Amino acid sequence: MDIFSYLIPFYEPKLDQWSLEARLLRWLTFVWLLIGLIALFSASYAVGLDESKDGWFYFKRQGFWIIIGLICFKIITQLPFKIILKYAPWFYLAILLLIIGTVAGLGQNINGAERWIALGPIQVQPSELLKPFLVLQGAVIFGSWKRQPWVIKGTWLGIFAFTLACILKQPNLSTTALCGMTLWLMALGAGLPYIQLLGTAFLGLITAAASVALNPYQLKRIISFLDPWADQRGDGYQLVQSLLAIGSGGEFGAGFGMSQQKLFYLPFQYTDFIFAVFAEEFGFVGVVLLILLVMAYGTLSFLVVLKCSHPIKRLIAVGVMVILVGQSLLNIGVNTGSLPTTGLPFPFFSYGGSSVMSSLILAGLLIRVAIETHQQEILLINQES
Repeated sequence: MDIFSYLIPFYEPKLDQWSLEARLLRWLTFVWLLIGLIALFSASYAVGLDESKDGWFYFKRQGFWIIIGLICFKIITQLPFKIILKYAPWFYLAILLLIIGTVAGLGQNINGAERWIALGPIQVQPSELLKPFLVLQGAVIFGSWKRQPWVIKGTWLGIFAFTLACILKQPNLSTTALCGMTLWLMALGAGLPYIQLLGTAFLGLITAAASVALNPYQLKRIISFLDPWADQRGDGYQLVQSLLAIGSGGEFGAGFGMSQQKLFYLPFQYTDFIFAVFAEEFGFVGVVLLILLVMAYGTLSFLVVLKCSHPIKRLIAVGVMVILVGQSLLNIGVNTGSLPTTGLPFPFFSYGGSSVMSSLILAGLLIRVAIETHQQEILLINQES
């Protein structure tokens, strides 16, 4: 029965022993994933039909990675953090080697960036797979900051900096910024000295400015974001088409599958700009409901953070909340023209096996924090009685 429970992600015999936050987060994860899969089917159907004569092409590939991701999600929710944290550094270093491979000539160049690497017939994006282990290792270092010797702290701070430099070299400024902000907010939550945090933030801003200066396309994105209509057939084209899609949705949308902008007007309609297709088909009401779902997820995540007294586990919850909720809001900001165009996917929505696996592992970690916090509360009650 135990083996069976591991293989069936939706089967959980001990669900009644979980905290309310853990149960709600589990179901919200499934709902978010289901809505995203429906949106992906619509956004990718025309492209799949054109490229491979199979409208289900991207849907089926995403479905395969979701199954793998759900199994990882289930395993994570079952494993104690004592075991997870024991092996997390080795997974981190293994994925870091893949990231190094992408910038050492082994990466596959797609749209001018070498962010992907082929492992046999499988194509992965290591920077996406790294996110859960970045959160885990960052939580361990910052959560035990005062107890760690400077040799350990300095080594891992150097590894973090080297990792961000490699991701930036791909180039992938958006993921670099997200990972850097995640680590910074976790350090802030751990109570590190403000002078160190301010110095690190200043260094990050200088690095971002240097990247923009050295990569003209990044500067063009920022300029076109300020006024996309000034060059609506050039650098502003993508944002203009996104805004047209969102505006065309009106109050209740054009209806499922009825988006016009996804028909080769809007670039990256099933990845970075899938939110625009969703907005066109489900309208203002659908967008509000989606944002409420994301905010509900964020609220429950924050409750998990508040209830957790263990410093490392609390920082894990903070890191997961920043990535899943923060990345979703950043993606929406890009699609609506509130932020410069970046390559950040919408968690559980955008096409990408590495992205959806990473998101499910992160969700599993958050739920595991809620489970172990609840177990600790029950243990304390039993001891007092």
